[in-house]
Amino acid sequence: MTFLKAVWRFMVGVKDLLVLCLLLVFFAGLYAALSMTPGERPMRVHEGALFVDLDGTLVEQTETADPLSVLFGGEAPVSQYALRDVVGAIDAARADPKVKAIVLDLDGFLGGGQTSLMRVGAALDRARAAKKTVIAYATLYDDASYLLASHASEVWLNPLGGVALTGPGGSNLYFQGLMEKLGITAHIYRVGTYKSAVEPFMRADQSPEAKAAAQSLADNLWAFWREDVAKARPAARIAPYSSHPVEAIEAAQGDLAAAALGARLVDKIGDRATFEAHVARLAGDSRDSDGPAFAAIGLRDYAHAHRPGGNGQIGVLTIAGDIVDGEAGPGTAGGDSIARMLQDALDRRDLKALVVRVDSPGGSVLAAERIRSALAQAKAGGLPIVVSMGDVAASGGYWVSTTADRIFAEPSTITGSIGVFGILPSFEGLLGKIGITTDGVGTTPLSGEPDLLGGVSPEFNRISQLSVENIYHRFLGLVAQARGMRPERVDGIAQGRVWDGGTAHQLGLVDRFGGLDDAVAEAARLAKLDPAKARPYYIEPEVDPFTAFVTQMFESEEGTSPSGSTATDLFGRQALARRALLDRAINEARQMAEGGSVQARCLECGAYSARSDPGASGASGVLRVFASSLTR
Repeated sequence: MTFLKAVWRFMVGVKDLLVLCLLLVFFAGLYAALSMTPGERPMRVHEGALFVDLDGTLVEQTETADPLSVLFGGEAPVSQYALRDVVGAIDAARADPKVKAIVLDLDGFLGGGQTSLMRVGAALDRARAAKKTVIAYATLYDDASYLLASHASEVWLNPLGGVALTGPGGSNLYFQGLMEKLGITAHIYRVGTYKSAVEPFMRADQSPEAKAAAQSLADNLWAFWREDVAKARPAARIAPYSSHPVEAIEAAQGDLAAAALGARLVDKIGDRATFEAHVARLAGDSRDSDGPAFAAIGLRDYAHAHRPGGNGQIGVLTIAGDIVDGEAGPGTAGGDSIARMLQDALDRRDLKALVVRVDSPGGSVLAAERIRSALAQAKAGGLPIVVSMGDVAASGGYWVSTTADRIFAEPSTITGSIGVFGILPSFEGLLGKIGITTDGVGTTPLSGEPDLLGGVSPEFNRISQLSVENIYHRFLGLVAQARGMRPERVDGIAQGRVWDGGTAHQLGLVDRFGGLDDAVAEAARLAKLDPAKARPYYIEPEVDPFTAFVTQMFESEEGTSPSGSTATDLFGRQALARRALLDRAINEARQMAEGGSVQARCLECGAYSARSDPGASGASGVLRVFASSLTR
């Protein structure tokens, strides 16, 4: 018995020692990872093809996921790729002799704003002009992925795939009927004939004014899309294929891939193995059994290794995502966060000019004004300000742009939406359906208001509408002063209407066409610096090491084959798109309920930009994945 006890104690001791060793190894690795800066990430392959495996969305500024949600959550965040990193990597690759080709793997690509996609396309054109081969592959090309693929030297398509060109447009959800059934009353305060953000809560369909404006915007964006594709791929028969898809597919007897090949939308049809073998002949064979069959240089590592120093005299401040009150992390523009970052940068560095990169549909008026005031204070200190608009700079995004000396945009940029609204739900009808009533006393007409349980009073409704109208007139005044127009003229092109960048330029809301580089050069000229020598200094939020480490853990491994977690065929993608539409509608309803302030927001702009889609991933949190791997 004594012997057995000794054996048991020995086994327990060995177990405790092993656990201790594992913990030491884990925390040593964690410390090493947290100590590693992004620029120290090692390149896995030093020669081969730049593998632009866009397994996620293309955005202006990547969001930082909550580390606890990533670790313990039921779903993983969708991967995001910063436009600046993708364009910078492609530009660096065109002159890099180690990069034998540029490969676009678009099987997992979930989209991006049209302006961002065109910027990547222009970078691919520069690479091709430098005699760098660009090859694209996908099972299904949609509008977004084909816009990128059209700039490739070769476009490959899976034999079981196709090209689905649908153009902008689609249905929105309207909740008036549901709210009436539930007994929920939406108290809406707005200014703007075209301010359609609140229409889902007050109508069962789209108003004629909103429909006309939306149709005009969609038509213009589709025209810009076709122009860009036709220039990049003149042989492609886009017009007949997109206008008469049934005829094209019937002629190919239902073979979507053959129909795309017949319309010269693609060059080669082949499965992934054939495609990778073709790339291997150009870039060399892979030395990694887990990755593709060709020598692949991972996009993230390559982008980090070739990211510019960013220590120039032209500050670049990014306002991306919803504009919200208080603090917020990357990918969301918190009013206090942006103002503090700007002030810290001005205190630490001798900046000569400022470029404000705006990619936002707007949000809280209070937060937008907080950011605008911080920019105005910097401008009053003698700092020239140039605004560079990305995919969307509407409503609150235009509000913060009114401080600019110059505004740059692209023809496909979505801007305008100069209007204001507020919405409050009340539940007296819902409570009445289940026999609950309210009663009480008051001392003034506003006692207990807004009474969301018993019904909002006429006095509160009137005051709220007057407040919204006052803010709208302030918005008009800011735009009028910034653009040198009379307020009456601004009111005529405002009213909440959304414009494409080309029309906005004609209307005087935008000064020039151009991207971020053009804005930096213009800022240098305003600061009396040589534009050719101007270098940016990116004013970016600091991410704590633990959050950065957890996010990096979850990023897809560089240079590996697709995980297959994203649907790649026609039916899977359509199901994903419908789920994304539902998720977006629910998110918009939540934003209305939780807004907490008067809004200068363009909800319809959400269809033309790409942020995280909670329905696009089915992966579990990191710890759940780790735990499940131990049981295999």
